[in-house]
Amino acid sequence: MESLRELYRIGIGPSSSHTMGPQMAAQIYLERHPEAAAFEVTLYGSLAATGRGHMTDIAIQQVLQPTAPVTIIWEPKISLPFHPNGMKFVCLDAAGESHDPWTVFSIGGGALSEGAEAEDADTNLYPLQTMQEIIQWCQESGHTFWEYVKQCEGEGLWDYLHEVWVVMCEAVERGVDHEGVLPGPLGLQRKAPVYYTKAKGYKASLQSSGLVYAYALAVSEENASGGRIVTAPTCGSCGVLPAVLYHLFHNHNFSEQRILNALATAGLIGNLVKHNASISGADVGCQGEVGVACAMASAAACQLFGGSVAQIEYAAEMGLEHHLGMTCDPVCGLVQIPCIERNAFAAARALDANFYASLSDGQHRVSFDRIVRVMKQTGHDIPSLYKETSEGGLAKIDK
Repeated sequence: MESLRELYRIGIGPSSSHTMGPQMAAQIYLERHPEAAAFEVTLYGSLAATGRGHMTDIAIQQVLQPTAPVTIIWEPKISLPFHPNGMKFVCLDAAGESHDPWTVFSIGGGALSEGAEAEDADTNLYPLQTMQEIIQWCQESGHTFWEYVKQCEGEGLWDYLHEVWVVMCEAVERGVDHEGVLPGPLGLQRKAPVYYTKAKGYKASLQSSGLVYAYALAVSEENASGGRIVTAPTCGSCGVLPAVLYHLFHNHNFSEQRILNALATAGLIGNLVKHNASISGADVGCQGEVGVACAMASAAACQLFGGSVAQIEYAAEMGLEHHLGMTCDPVCGLVQIPCIERNAFAAARALDANFYASLSDGQHRVSFDRIVRVMKQTGHDIPSLYKETSEGGLAKIDK
């Protein structure tokens, strides 16, 4: 598993796989060919199917266009074998001859891969790569999940997690004060300011849920507007974890250090899924995005409230289990409907998973590792039209 710096990426929305990843690929290719007279970029599968809504072409052009003209070719009906988010870069010389074709995949969370043969080359900071192995280490050493992260990544990670936390808080605070309409043809009104104002008027028992909704909506709406957010684990699911942590930080007086430790634990959960399954909606559906975000937030909350290793694992397992089978069917290819609302509900569900796990002794039949395997298989069993193509489900209803 790679560093949490590769999971928590600070960047611009609306999509980690369709915006951040392709833009990063364009930057890499430009560094290889600054002399190019022109570029040709072919987008395949899911990238082509919803690329316009996710501004994939704009993200690539912003990087390459200042150097040379760019031609974007859309191939939504062709899906390359390794991953649905495939793209091919080609540079052309002054005579129009093409050179150095490069095929690369945006595999979720802003990460890139050149395919299965390149996977072994990933930087591996974590010797233990399943939940069961890590739990055994915790039991034998007396440590907990965030301490395993610290051992693998070192003290320097906490400076980065502080930056992540600052960006998360800024996104919440901008979002709850930002009114207007989200970009795109849906004309969707921002809801976070209204939810925040209304929640403040309720008694404490209802106010808590209302505020969590507002915080999740705030970050997700900032993402949909191309604002600065943190992938957690993706742009499309970036509202869940900040909503839960921001709420607990401000309403339960947890210290910033404990929040950073919770971010480390949440990141470990996301990393386990990313390594052993997928966090890409185009690959496994929304269960790999919002479902994983819920698992991350569930584990973080349970740790903050003093949960044992077993209870934290149970909370994470429930967060993911109860999103199994969730499709990725964005209307108009935008990260708006149903994505934004799903972030709000998943944030509330994460707090429920924490409470349920905290009432238990942590013992349960279905392990987190098993749920990850089931999620991967379920995702591959879901027909492709329900995985970020905007050709099925909710997306089709509006057509």
